[in-house]
Amino acid sequence: MIDTRVNIAGVELKNPVMTASGTFGSGMEYSEFVDLSRLGGVVTKGVADVPWPGNPTPRVAETTGGMLNAIGLQNPGIDVFCKRDIPFLKQYDTKIMVNVCGHSTEEYLRVVERLANEPVDLLEINISCPNVKEGGITFGQDPKAVEAITREVKKVAAQPVVMKLSPNVTDITVMARAAEAGGADAVSLINTLTGMKIDVERQTFALANKTGGMSGPAVKPVAVRMVYQVAQSVNIPIIGMGGIATAEDALEFILAGATAVSVGTANFINPYATVEIAEGIETYMKRHNIEKLTDLIGAVH
Repeated sequence: MIDTRVNIAGVELKNPVMTASGTFGSGMEYSEFVDLSRLGGVVTKGVADVPWPGNPTPRVAETTGGMLNAIGLQNPGIDVFCKRDIPFLKQYDTKIMVNVCGHSTEEYLRVVERLANEPVDLLEINISCPNVKEGGITFGQDPKAVEAITREVKKVAAQPVVMKLSPNVTDITVMARAAEAGGADAVSLINTLTGMKIDVERQTFALANKTGGMSGPAVKPVAVRMVYQVAQSVNIPIIGMGGIATAEDALEFILAGATAVSVGTANFINPYATVEIAEGIETYMKRHNIEKLTDLIGAVH
């Protein structure tokens, strides 16, 4: 009998496969394709204290081996989320991780405090948002800011706190250690890499925002390397993501040190991707006579 259960900060997932924030909504759109109860967890789209309209269009562009997005964290706000999305997800036997975004520490804290009495399991804090009070640099690009916001969130959070790290930094391990120092229960990585595409026929930017976040298979080797580096640097669980499209991709992250994985861009191409990956991991374990998935975490040194 194989055991695919993993544990993140005391929250047990039936398997390590989750959805990546912003690629799965809150599961409603995908529930006709995927039985959400087959997933370890559903990570919601980013939610803020008030509705955000997002960026002007066009805000998605295809690239070789991936895509660029500049959605701008469009979301209906925490009130709608609590009334509509949480009750929907509670119908399923899966863990709920809410991705939280904000432009200031106060905005993050309002959402985290509001979620304290809601039946959700984990909080993923998206620190790739621009810090309006610090001239627009993202929270996740300054280790002092990472540690400070982690500490403030931990003070008011009722659920375990997962800090989502940006790869757009010189040394990802510095950011991971800062999150750990601030009291983070886990980290997730990587968020998207900043990229740009130019439409040569129109001689203009493909995205209205000029730049966007690059995701998809093209970023996977960078993501695996960063997960491995962070696994050598901190003692808290890691949720790995970045270009995962198959069970083999997911297993690379787990062998590199990730306790769980999130599947993102692949959902747009194949809405069944998450369940196929979960099943593929089981098949791999049977083939290699591995009883416990936890034996694979960080097995490559």
